[in-house]
Amino acid sequence: MTAQTNILEHIIGHTAILTLNNPPANTWTADSLQTLKQIVLSLNQRKDVYALVITGQGDRFFSAGADLNLFADGDKEKAANMAKHFGEAFETLSAFRGVSIAAINGYAMGGGLEVALACDLRIAETQVKMALPEATVGLLPCAGGTQNLTALVGEGWAKRMILCGERIDAATAEKIGLIEEVVEQGQALDAAVALAAKVAKQSPGSVSACKTLINAGRTMPIVEALPLERELFVDLFGSEDQAEGVNAFLQKRAANWKNS
Repeated sequence: MTAQTNILEHIIGHTAILTLNNPPANTWTADSLQTLKQIVLSLNQRKDVYALVITGQGDRFFSAGADLNLFADGDKEKAANMAKHFGEAFETLSAFRGVSIAAINGYAMGGGLEVALACDLRIAETQVKMALPEATVGLLPCAGGTQNLTALVGEGWAKRMILCGERIDAATAEKIGLIEEVVEQGQALDAAVALAAKVAKQSPGSVSACKTLINAGRTMPIVEALPLERELFVDLFGSEDQAEGVNAFLQKRAANWKNS
């Protein structure tokens, strides 16, 4: 598997679709993690791309995470290298300037669930199972799992999944706030693309600013976040899209975004 084929990329409208392509279980490698990072950085430079969707090749696995064969020899240097690649890739994904959506179409385990947690939104098919089972094999989630899962579902469910190794289904994931929507088998990608199409109706600059503010709520005290909210509101003025958005509404027409 080469860095060019371990993640397939194509564009539909204003949405980039990234397909994890490392059969049979779409496991992560150093190459595929570096590829993901580079793709996202490249998409950040494309003014015509407003959203990205990540899904898995095939119909059984979204991603099973890292291949445990990588860690069988207990090599600490190898572990540090993989942890670095995981962190860089998924943090770059979280910082994508548009909206990222995970279309979870099969098992999402370990680093496979962590990439979904790094996205803004998650849609899962009804048959999907999800887990962070690293402690079962003497490891821990090192790609944002302990932090992102807790932020989404709270401490109790994060501890059930990580400390007790609990595997959950899509219905439970929706109930606890891990995912936003459950769809029938084979429908996750279509549902994610449809949701991404809604993003294209929003001002790209506004979406980016709003995402920054929502994410800041995880770490920034509200007394700092509220002034930043007002600051970013004012910063939108003077942009082409701000004027276009307001005038399109007043003229009862669809806005023509320039992402500027």
